[in-house]
Amino acid sequence: MLAPVADRLSLVPLLRFIPVPLLQPILSLIATQVARSQPDIFLRLGPHAQKTFIIDPTDLPFVLLLKPRPEAPALSACRRAEAAQAHARIAGTFLDLFRLIDGSLDGDALFFSRDLRITGDTEAVVALRNALDDIDGGLVQAVTGSFGPLSPIAAMTVSHFRSLGGRSSHER
Repeated sequence: MLAPVADRLSLVPLLRFIPVPLLQPILSLIATQVARSQPDIFLRLGPHAQKTFIIDPTDLPFVLLLKPRPEAPALSACRRAEAAQAHARIAGTFLDLFRLIDGSLDGDALFFSRDLRITGDTEAVVALRNALDDIDGGLVQAVTGSFGPLSPIAAMTVSHFRSLGGRSSHER
């Protein structure tokens, strides 16, 4: 029997082959647009807005470095071995991390099932989670809307990831 269409056409494996420098313009746009459209996020982060977070999609060859500073928010990608020190690290599979920010997966359940690993400043991670949960319309909607004329393509990509997210990472 053939695998479901979402499995056969999955974009997730393709992410492994994207050169890290090609991700940077997209990540910069995301950081800038989220900060511009959701300035209250920095108030929710409080003193943790000056901290550095590593978001580690463990099934991809890169990590994301998030510096949510109000004066110059930054989101960048780097190879795992090149990752700088951070105050906190949040690690899980790409789809689990996506489902977490999409709101389709409970962070506590993911953490207690050990599919999400947090190291470092857990108070900062809780503040980040609460700040992201408070974004009007959700973080994913804020991000897809930031792509201007390319927003429909971003929305289709998100829809694709959502179709993959219906199954747990253990079922794949």
